[in-house]
Amino acid sequence: MTHYQAIAKEYADKNMEELFNLLRIETVSAQGRGIRETSEFVSRIIQDAGGESELLDDLGGHPVVYGFFKAGEQGDASKTLLFYNHYDVQPEDPIDEWQTAPFEPTIIDDKIFARGVSDNKANFMSRIVAIQALVASEDGLPCNVKFFVEGEEEIGSPNIDLYLEKYADKFKADVCIWESGSKDSEERMVISAGVKGIAYFEASIESADIDIHSSQAAVIDNAAWRLVHALSTIRDVNHNITIEGFKEMRIEPTEQEIENVANFPYNKAATIKTYGLKHPLITEQLPYTAEEALILYPTMTISGLLSGYTGQGTKTVLPRKAMAKIDVRLVPGYEPETVYEVMRAHLDKQGFQDVHLELLTGVKPFRTDISDDFVADVINSAKEVYGDDQVILELNSAGTGPMFGFGQYLDVPILGAGTSWVKSGAHAPNENIRIADYYQGVEHIMVLLKTFAS
Repeated sequence: MTHYQAIAKEYADKNMEELFNLLRIETVSAQGRGIRETSEFVSRIIQDAGGESELLDDLGGHPVVYGFFKAGEQGDASKTLLFYNHYDVQPEDPIDEWQTAPFEPTIIDDKIFARGVSDNKANFMSRIVAIQALVASEDGLPCNVKFFVEGEEEIGSPNIDLYLEKYADKFKADVCIWESGSKDSEERMVISAGVKGIAYFEASIESADIDIHSSQAAVIDNAAWRLVHALSTIRDVNHNITIEGFKEMRIEPTEQEIENVANFPYNKAATIKTYGLKHPLITEQLPYTAEEALILYPTMTISGLLSGYTGQGTKTVLPRKAMAKIDVRLVPGYEPETVYEVMRAHLDKQGFQDVHLELLTGVKPFRTDISDDFVADVINSAKEVYGDDQVILELNSAGTGPMFGFGQYLDVPILGAGTSWVKSGAHAPNENIRIADYYQGVEHIMVLLKTFAS
């Protein structure tokens, strides 16, 4: 608890309807819905809060919103903190699993339910609210603040590096706070110093010109079996990735990073309970711990399969087509293109030259040097709000985001802090945040800005 607690709540409540109006816009980037409307809305929010704003849309893709707030008269204008956020959200499917209308924010049991509230609209608004509260205080805004708010994060941020490269001077800053952050199963705020990258593939095959009566299975192979056999060669039954040259890409972590992971608390039982898992964690069969797997090792995941007849009842058929979506999370040392190369070579060597492999999207991994002074600023400011024993630093989250370009073009340390909790359900039906966490998120940003500027 800090002396900012009351004012954070006051300004959060005062701006709650603004958050709700932002949540009502169906900003689904995968379907191109609500993009221009939301980018203009975000720009207007920044201006209404007293900042400068500009829409950048000259390099393709969805507009990037630039925002700038100048340090107050008693602040330090030589220091600039950059916030990265995104205004787009995931599709709301499956609709029938929502307890409320996805794009009509609803408060139930002191939680706000809406698509995008956790990922990432509430985090953006918490930062705007914190700035408003500080500007209204006696001391004013303690440093310069900039915003980079994009609309393509949920589709892999394909154009973000173009904007970062061209507009590097505009977004120049000393440090950066990332879009994400969440409390874990033990109510500890987890501060992330990086992200895993991703290489997302589509693997497909055609085995005939037409679907064939299944009686011909006596003599004819089909696309479904062919693809299943191909997939079974890239990860074995014990969950080991078996692609030649894949493991060798990984850069060994430093001693400081190994120590950080060793001290990172992970509650296996809580994970099993939260998701209702029906099988043991796969790390039970791997030569490293769950903590190491989440932070230090890549993944190889089948995210979707499609082939043949999947409707009600029976249809006896040999499918002529089969397709799989493959999600590979990357740690330092891996790049999407080189992962494609070793996967393609592996499939060819295993006799599956007929499996078409396409890299749909790729994002490089990134880690901030945890010895940077800004890491201490973020951790210490978080402890003031959440408590000394309720803040954890993780080297990188298990998820993915476009941090790499910010490190490359802006050369800033980056850490994530936000307003989510372990059951926020980002990307899932009934996405939510707890209002109390939202208040704390605003308070933390206020303390952080003061800490950074001092």
